[in-house]
Amino acid sequence: MHELLTPLQMKKADRLTIEGGFPGIELMHNAGKAVFEVMRQILHPYSRVLVFCGPGNNGGDGFVVAQLADNEGFNVSVGLVCDPETLEGDAELAYDEMDLDLTSMDNMRAALEELGEDDVIVDALFGAGLSRPLDDEVLDLVQQINESPAQCVAVDLPSGVSGKSGEVLGEAVHADMTITFFRAKPGHYLYPGRAHCGEIVIEQIGLDDEVLEKVGPTAFYNCDKIWGDIPDQPAVAGHKYNRGHTVVVSGPKFSTGASRLAALGAQRAGSGLVTVVAREQAALVHAAHLTSVMIRPAERIADFERILEDERLNSVVIGPAAGIGRETQERVAECLSSERAVVLDADALMSFEEKPEHLFEYIAESESAGRVVLTPHEGEFRRLFPDLYDPTSTYCKVERTQKAAKRAGAVVVFKGADTVIADPAGNVSINASGTPWLATAGSGDVLAGVIAGYLAQGLGGYEAAAKGVWVHGRAAEIAGAGLIAEDLISHIPDVITELVQFLGDF
Repeated sequence: MHELLTPLQMKKADRLTIEGGFPGIELMHNAGKAVFEVMRQILHPYSRVLVFCGPGNNGGDGFVVAQLADNEGFNVSVGLVCDPETLEGDAELAYDEMDLDLTSMDNMRAALEELGEDDVIVDALFGAGLSRPLDDEVLDLVQQINESPAQCVAVDLPSGVSGKSGEVLGEAVHADMTITFFRAKPGHYLYPGRAHCGEIVIEQIGLDDEVLEKVGPTAFYNCDKIWGDIPDQPAVAGHKYNRGHTVVVSGPKFSTGASRLAALGAQRAGSGLVTVVAREQAALVHAAHLTSVMIRPAERIADFERILEDERLNSVVIGPAAGIGRETQERVAECLSSERAVVLDADALMSFEEKPEHLFEYIAESESAGRVVLTPHEGEFRRLFPDLYDPTSTYCKVERTQKAAKRAGAVVVFKGADTVIADPAGNVSINASGTPWLATAGSGDVLAGVIAGYLAQGLGGYEAAAKGVWVHGRAAEIAGAGLIAEDLISHIPDVITELVQFLGDF
C-alpha cells in the first residue's frame, strides 16, 4: 500500500468502485465500521464520545461511527456544523439511518469543556478534499478541540489539512490518530499536515486494488516496495570489486570533515572501495583520520581528470565542504563527463546559484543519464529553482520536486522532515523515516555518501536516492536523541541488518 492518492484520485477510485456495482452507502458503512474498530483500542467502557460531523461524506462516515458507538453502549453525542436539510447523497442516507438525535453545537462545545483524557473526540468535519480555509465558526471549534485533553480520532485527514499538499488551511485539528481508507494521501506525510495526523492507520473498505491502474497513482510512500528487491547481503562468492568503488571529492585542508562523513557513509552503505580525492595538504589531514578509506592527491584539475579516467570507479560525490566557486564548477563538469554516477550536494549546487541552467546543461550532456542525483535542502532548492517558489505558485512540495527533476534532468532529493525524491520521468516518493535530531551538522554529508554508495553498487538514481534517504532516516531513529552525524554512520549496519532479516537476503 505504498501508493499515495490525491483527493481527486481518491474520488475517482470511489466513483469507479461505485460504477462497478459497489453501493456508495456500503463504502460509507465500511469506513465508519473501520474507524470504530480502530477506536476500540483507546475506548474505555466509561468513555464519552463526541462526534463532530461536516456537510460531506466525511460527515457521513461520522454518522456511522456515532451509531456504532451508541449501539455498543457508549455515551455518544453527535453534532453537525450545517443544516441537516443541506445534506446530500450517501451522507444524507447515513444521517437518515442514524438513530440518534443531533446535539446542538452550543451543547457540543459545552461538552468539550467537560471531557477528560479517557474520552474521545471524532473529527469527521472535513476530509482530504478540503481546498479552502475553515470559516470562523469552524475555526473556533477546531481550536477548542485542540485544547481538549480528550484523545482525538480524525476520519480520513484532520480537518483543515489539505490532502494534496499537507498545507494547513488556517488552522487544523491536532489528531492523536488518523484513520484513512484504501490508500494514504500526500497530505498525510507532507509537513505541516503530517504533524497533525498522529498515528496513521490505513483501512481497506471494499475498493479493489484493480482501480489503481485506472486511477494512475503519481506519488508513493518511500518504502521497500520501491527498492526492496535490491539485496543488502553481499554475494557469498563475491569480493570488494563486485560492490563498487565510490570517489569523494574533498574540500580544502580546514574543511575536510564533510567529505570524510560522505566517504564513511558510502562505505557503510556497502560500497566495496571508497577513495577520497584531495589537494595534498587536505590529503595529509585525511591520512590522519582514515584507515580503510583510500586517499588520492589531486592538486590540479588535470590530476583530478586522470583519476576519473579509471574505469573501475563507479560513483562520485562532490559538494560537501568542497568550496563555492569556479574550481568546484570545473570539477562538477568533469565528474558529469566521466560516465560515473554522480551525487551533487551542497557547494556543488551553490557554485551554480547564479547560473543554474549551466549545471543543467552539463547534466544533459552527461553520459550518466538517470544516475545523477541532486540533494538540495530548502534554501538550496529555492536558489536553484526560484520560480517554483513564486508567491503566486500553488505548487506543493511533491510538484516542486517533480518539476525540478524534469528541469534538471536528474533525480532530485528535496531534503527536509518530509524529504521528497523525484526523477525526470515523474516518479516521486515521500519519505517518513527519521527524527528531528537529524537537524545537525554533517547529516546531509552522510546522506550524500550513502546514496553514492548505493549508486556504486549499480542501483538506478531514483532507487539509490530513495533507499539512501530511508536508510539514513532509520539510522537516525535507532541512534535516538542527541545524535550527531557520526552516530548515523555507526548505526547504518543496524539498519542493514534489519533489512536483511526483513527482506530475507540471506
